[in-house]
Amino acid sequence: MTGASDDDPSGIGTYSVAGAKFGFLPLWTMPFLIPFMYAVQEMCARIAQVTGRGLAGVIRHHYPRWTLYTVVMLLVFANTMNIAADIGAMAAAMKLVVDGPFLMWALFFTIATLILEIFVSYKVYSRYLKLLTLSLFAYILTAFAVHIDWLNVVSHLLSPKITLNKDFLFMLVAIFGTTISPYLFFWQASSEVEDEISKGRLTLTSRRGAKNSEIHSMRADVLSGMLFSNIVAFFIMLTAAVTLFPNGIVIETAQDAAMALKPLAGDFASLLFAFGIIGTGLLAIPILAGSASYALSESFNWNAGLYRKVRDAHGFYGIITIATLIGLFINFLGIDPIKLLIWTAVVNGAIAPILLYFIIHIANNKKIMGRWHNDRFSNLLGWMTVAIMAGSIVFLIVL
Repeated sequence: MTGASDDDPSGIGTYSVAGAKFGFLPLWTMPFLIPFMYAVQEMCARIAQVTGRGLAGVIRHHYPRWTLYTVVMLLVFANTMNIAADIGAMAAAMKLVVDGPFLMWALFFTIATLILEIFVSYKVYSRYLKLLTLSLFAYILTAFAVHIDWLNVVSHLLSPKITLNKDFLFMLVAIFGTTISPYLFFWQASSEVEDEISKGRLTLTSRRGAKNSEIHSMRADVLSGMLFSNIVAFFIMLTAAVTLFPNGIVIETAQDAAMALKPLAGDFASLLFAFGIIGTGLLAIPILAGSASYALSESFNWNAGLYRKVRDAHGFYGIITIATLIGLFINFLGIDPIKLLIWTAVVNGAIAPILLYFIIHIANNKKIMGRWHNDRFSNLLGWMTVAIMAGSIVFLIVL
């Protein structure tokens, strides 16, 4: 679920714009980012498995309050922008399938996601979310519905190029930010806690600690999720590079990509692309709102968890509702969709290194992690992720 939610409508739009604007040039970013994605998500999952808490809960109990509030406020800000971009993309994509007012569809998807997240039990809801991950296969099918010069693709993968101009670097930061996103860090940890609670480990004491088998199983799960996420992202970028870039078609949003595919690749490819946006949006928006709510609720020591009833977690579900409604409201402001979409990815790219600094620090703390603290390989990949993402931001500012 975590890997699939990474390919949310905002991400789909970013990958589509990258392929349409630069062709095969940014394709190398997808295989390049896999080890860094894995290292980060594995750390988050391991922290949750060992401590029995989400990330915000761990920070609250072991670090100063200013650290906690800084991390959580950055997360909530990034998530709210992301929710807004995703609601807008879903509504516009729905207009391609069933015509109707944009704001009506935006309101429809907002209400639908809130009802499902608040009033459906976690066991049922998680099965529904897992089913929605299948919608991402639409992008793999779309790629095979068009002609691809695979030798050219392999050539660009084996000899990656970076163009040091502000447009390409801006897109590179957006790709990094939408692929290694802050909300994934918090959702990964919180979903590990939810899974343990669903197995009957209701107390913190029963959730603390991790067996070798649990860590190995988690690592396999995280690796498969990150591979799936990046394979899908690769095919989204590839489809746009093959169809839109050669025809000089500039797109502004993910739904623009779906519409532009119609005359170039037929109704089938266009509809698959649109349905993929809707399906992954229904998956991602609850995760965006949920990860923000987990973080805030743990910060203030409120009851938190999708396994709880509304009456037992007013604050938790209240934050989910408020974050989603603010995302809806932003779509009423008439903000240029391309600016919202790309800047959301760039904001994620700027915030992620700050959050990663604290996550790596926690994962190295032997008092918290015991024998499951970071090894040299995890630290190498973790700090490389921070350096690459922070460095790209610095270069962008310089340019």
